[in-house]
Amino acid sequence: EVQLVESGGGLVQPGGSLRLSCGASGFTFSGSVMGWLRQAPGKWLEWISKISCTGGNTAYVDSVKGRFTISRDNAKNTLYLKMDSLKDEDTAVYYCAKYPSCKWSVRNDSWGQGTQVTVSP
Repeated sequence: EVQLVESGGGLVQPGGSLRLSCGASGFTFSGSVMGWLRQAPGKWLEWISKISCTGGNTAYVDSVKGRFTISRDNAKNTLYLKMDSLKDEDTAVYYCAKYPSCKWSVRNDSWGQGTQVTVSP
């Protein structure tokens, strides 16, 4: 059974930083592209970033480029999202997402329960 468990969310002031983690189990972590999604209050689920199986290729939605950094540790089966220069509009529930393989251009097939990030003075 695929399990994705996010942690590291919380309340942070604008301009602050957080690092999210996602512990993965139940599948071959190094054999899956991984990513992050988020859902802000009253909005649709939004894709924000993904990383290749080896970590050598990454992609970001324009709104977080230069501020967020995705990374992974295949030895620890863990995915990370470092978020800097946080803005009010980054407030959302953040979800870790698994893709079905190392193929880059397919949709994710599962995600975790999410962790809340609130950016507020």
